[in-house]
Formats: sequence, structure tokens, C-alpha cells
Amino acid sequence: MGPEEVFALLAVVAGCIILGYPLVRALAERLRPREIDPGVREELQAMREDLLAEMQQTRRDVAELEERVDFAERLLARQRDADLPKLRS
Repeated sequence: MGPEEVFALLAVVAGCIILGYPLVRALAERLRPREIDPGVREELQAMREDLLAEMQQTRRDVAELEERVDFAERLLARQRDADLPKLRS
């Protein structure tokens, strides 16, 4: 490798560093966590609590629907069992 090639390689590396540094710095700035405004933090907390309350209500509703389906299945099974001897006669 001649001195010209070494110089060209160093020039390319220096150019990449000079051009890449602002890009890497901008990327790092975007990734850095930011301070959240206290008002926004409170609003997010209130929204989170509302969502959790809605989810708990939905779980209760689903549990109640499961109980109703089980009850309806038992009634239908009881009626089917009562009608079965009539069909065999």
C-alpha cells in the first residue's frame, strides 16, 4: 500500500466521521428520554386509571355473561333430558 492509498483511506475515514457525527448525534438526541410536563403526566395517569377501570368493568361483564350462558345451557340440557323419554315412546 502506497502513501497515496493510505492518504485516500484516511481521507475517506475522516470524511465518514465528519459527515456521520451529526447524524449519530441527531439520532442519539431522538432516542434520549425527555422530561414529561407534569400536566401531561397527570393526564396520562388519569387516562391509564380510566382504561384500567373500563377493563375491570369489561371483565365483570364477561364473567356475568359466562354465568348466563352456563345457566342457559343447563336449562336447555334439562329440557332436552325431559323431552328425550317422550321422543323414545
